[in-house]
Amino acid sequence: MSGIGGTLTGMNTGMNTGMNPAMNWAAFGAAEPDLARTVEARFGAFTHHVLATLRKDGSPRTTGLEVRFLNGELWLGMMPDSLKALDLRRDPRFALQANPGQGQSLGGGDVRIAGRAIEVEDAAVKGAYAQEVEPPEPFHLFRTELTEVVRTYVEDDKYLVVQVWKPGEPVRTLKRT
Repeated sequence: MSGIGGTLTGMNTGMNTGMNPAMNWAAFGAAEPDLARTVEARFGAFTHHVLATLRKDGSPRTTGLEVRFLNGELWLGMMPDSLKALDLRRDPRFALQANPGQGQSLGGGDVRIAGRAIEVEDAAVKGAYAQEVEPPEPFHLFRTELTEVVRTYVEDDKYLVVQVWKPGEPVRTLKRT
């Protein structure tokens, strides 16, 4: 994507307290390039996906969302004062499920990402994002810190395979019949 790499990457938000290590999309892609390509392709297959956030009372909220993989980051853009944006401002934890598509084929598998969403308030970063993506304005913009990436798929019509990645660990693969 042209012209915004320096503006949209390399931000340090200070949100990673060390309790749950996290990393951005570029760092995940460098650590596990094959899984990152597969997950990004699954999200790229459809426009709308499902975001889970936590309401004020701690109960889950699921809503539709478009996501962008841009210049080493996974971005979440939202309408102003949407309930999901307000949820993330209050508690940054999220889970993001890729649209499974029609039928039961799940081409490429079922993928989901969990982490923390950090609101971007820097006008230059938001401006660069808006120039690249052209979202309706005004909008909330969040970059993500990943705490888990999971892919589930069927292999040889016989095995259920689950790949689980967490920061600082290699991908763990579980196979069941």
